[in-house]
Amino acid sequence: MRALKSLLTGAAMVAGLAAGAAQADDKTKVGFVYVGPITDGGWSQAHHHSATQMAEHFGDKVELIYQETVPEGADAERVMSQMALSGADIIFATSFGYMDPVLNVAQKFPDVKFEHATGYKTAENAANYGARFYEGRAIEGHIAGKMTKSNIIGYIASFPIPEVIRGINSAYIHAKKVNPDVQFKIIWAYTWMDPAKEADSAKALIEQGADVILQHTDSTAPHAAAKEAGDVVTFGQASDMIEYAPFPRVTSIIDDWAPYYIARVQAVMDGTWKTGATWDGIGAGMVGIGEITDAVPADVKAEAEAMRNAIGAGTYHPFTGPLNKQDGSVWLAEGETADDGTLAGMNFYVEGIAAEIPSN
Repeated sequence: MRALKSLLTGAAMVAGLAAGAAQADDKTKVGFVYVGPITDGGWSQAHHHSATQMAEHFGDKVELIYQETVPEGADAERVMSQMALSGADIIFATSFGYMDPVLNVAQKFPDVKFEHATGYKTAENAANYGARFYEGRAIEGHIAGKMTKSNIIGYIASFPIPEVIRGINSAYIHAKKVNPDVQFKIIWAYTWMDPAKEADSAKALIEQGADVILQHTDSTAPHAAAKEAGDVVTFGQASDMIEYAPFPRVTSIIDDWAPYYIARVQAVMDGTWKTGATWDGIGAGMVGIGEITDAVPADVKAEAEAMRNAIGAGTYHPFTGPLNKQDGSVWLAEGETADDGTLAGMNFYVEGIAAEIPSN
C-alpha cells in the first residue's frame, strides 16, 4: 500500500512538473541585446525601457530576457545564439553593428524571429526597424542656430554611417536657415558610448568656441562637460536626459520603441509575423521631442513646436530643396524632397559643412 501511494505521489509530481513546463512553454520568450548598459541614460536605456513596457503590456504571457553591454561582432553572435538555444521566440538586436551577426544567427535558427535596429538587411526570419531621427535633428538644428552666440555648433558623432550623416546634415540645414553665419565642428568619437571619450569630445569642441553641443552618442557625459563649462547648450539623445534640464539640456530626441515591440511580439503570438523594414518618425510616435525648457526663447520654442507638428503631420520634410551637396552640385531642386533610398544610403555632406566624412 505504501509502495502504491509512493508511486501515485511520484506520478502526481511528474504530472505537476509537466503542467508547469507546459505553462512555461506557453509564454513567448523575448530577447533583447544591448550595446551599452541599460542605465546609460541614452540609447540602450531607451530600448530597455520600451522592452519593459512591452513586458508589462503582455504580463505573464511573455518572458523577457536580455543581455547588456554586448560588443558588436562575434560577441553579439554568441549572445544571440545562446538566447536562441534557450528557447527565445524572437530576438531584438538593438545596434547597427549587430546586422551581420543577426543574419548569421538567423540562418542557424530558422524558427526564431529576429529584429535588427537601424540596419538595412533582411532575411526570411529577420526584419529591420529604425526611426527617422533626422526629423528630430531638424528641430534641434533650428533651436541651435537661434541660440548660439558664437555661431559655432559642435557635433559629437559616433560612426560615419548614413544614420549619423543624415542627422548632421539635417541639423546643419536647419541651423543655417535661421543663422547664415553658423559653422559646424564635428568630432568622430568612434563609439556609441564611452563617457570619457564623449566628455573629452565635448570639452574639445567647447575649446574651439562651440557654445552649442549636439551628440549622436549615448551617455550624458557631454551634458556634464557643458554644465561645467557654463553657458553651453545641449540636447538629450535617445532618452530625455531631463536631469540636465532646464540647462544645459534644452530639449531632446526621445526614442519610443514600445508600440513597435508590442506589435511585433503580438505578431509572433498570433503566427502572423513577417519580415520587412520599418522606418517611422515623429508622425508615428517613434521619435519624440522632449520638453522644450524655458531656457529657449518663447518665439524659438513656438517655431520648434510648429516644425515638430508639421513634420508629424507630413506637411514638412526636413530635406526639402533647394539643397546642394558639399561639392556644390545640385541635389534637390526648389520644393523637391529627398527620397528614402537616398536618405537610407546617405554618404555625403550638404553644402556649407567644412569637414570631411571619414573613410572608415
